[in-house]
Amino acid sequence: MSLRRAYWLVFALMLAVYGAMVLWTLPAISDGADGLMAFDLRPTGYSVAEARAFLDSLSDEARAIYQGPQRMLDMVYPALLGLVLGGALWSLVTHPMLRWVLVFVVGGSVMADYYENHLVAQMLVENEAATDALIASASRATIAKSTLAGVAMVALLIALAKAGFAKWRA
Repeated sequence: MSLRRAYWLVFALMLAVYGAMVLWTLPAISDGADGLMAFDLRPTGYSVAEARAFLDSLSDEARAIYQGPQRMLDMVYPALLGLVLGGALWSLVTHPMLRWVLVFVVGGSVMADYYENHLVAQMLVENEAATDALIASASRATIAKSTLAGVAMVALLIALAKAGFAKWRA
């Protein structure tokens, strides 16, 4: 299998996993939490009070979806997204130092996402016993994940625009 074909296969898998989360698990979790958004969908983080309100309103069924299917999907999604973003940036960014910096940004986002997932899983198990420190750490991981992924996505959009403009001029 060619590298290009493998990349597009990973891209398709990423879209499938993302679609399952966006169309099934995350709406079901929100519905089971009186409309409150799951921790993963709060790019600016959340306060201790907001986290406790979410945990308190989470139904048993929604908690089971969060701890089961959502967690399984979120075990593969960060890696798939990292491969897609990292691969695209590696391919489009020609400046060696910038290329490496952006790949490290993507890697940082992936690591922050997995750390966030670990802390969210812990909060779901501890529920009312979740400490303020645990909640604050999870929120910081969410912010780090979102910020780093955002930087990578903006860089990718710029690189795509630059490549498109160069192709248009040629």
